[in-house]
Amino acid sequence: MKYNVRGENIEVTPAIREYVEKKISKLERYFTEAPDATVHVNLRFNQDKSSKVEVTIPLPQLVLRAEETNIDMYAGIDLITDKLERQIRKHKTKVNRKFREKGEPSFTFVAPESPEVHDYDDEDLELVRTKRFDLKPMDSEEAILQMNMLGHSFYVFTNSDTNRTNVVYKRKDGRYGLIEAH
Repeated sequence: MKYNVRGENIEVTPAIREYVEKKISKLERYFTEAPDATVHVNLRFNQDKSSKVEVTIPLPQLVLRAEETNIDMYAGIDLITDKLERQIRKHKTKVNRKFREKGEPSFTFVAPESPEVHDYDDEDLELVRTKRFDLKPMDSEEAILQMNMLGHSFYVFTNSDTNRTNVVYKRKDGRYGLIEAH
């Protein structure tokens, strides 16, 4: 894997770069062969003295992405590596299940050597509830109000301007996002 490490409000020192590469390179143990991918790492110090680490790893069948905010930059890098490992293990379980059902997987993982690693069972991915409802046409502002009244972190609605299904969601920074279906 190649690494693209950038810093915002921080100089990326050789020590930080080495730490990032050392930690994230441990993810390679989950693959039968090291993926030919560029790891995009963005390190940022915020005004509240916390640091934010964002990692994106685009792979052929999967995009691994995680972000972590922590007072300590190095602790944030450790936590983000844990998040990425969980994503890989979840995807590995999904791929292995499809392999059993349909045949040859297109993306091969190996079992990690560390004994404390937890593989996800099919039960972890079990769908436990289905809801059906009519999508009321509204604008994004009304959808945000509905979402907040319900106390949810997202809200699905039909956009009255485009007549398409949209989703508003509450971001970790407290602001709102909009997903538009094409």
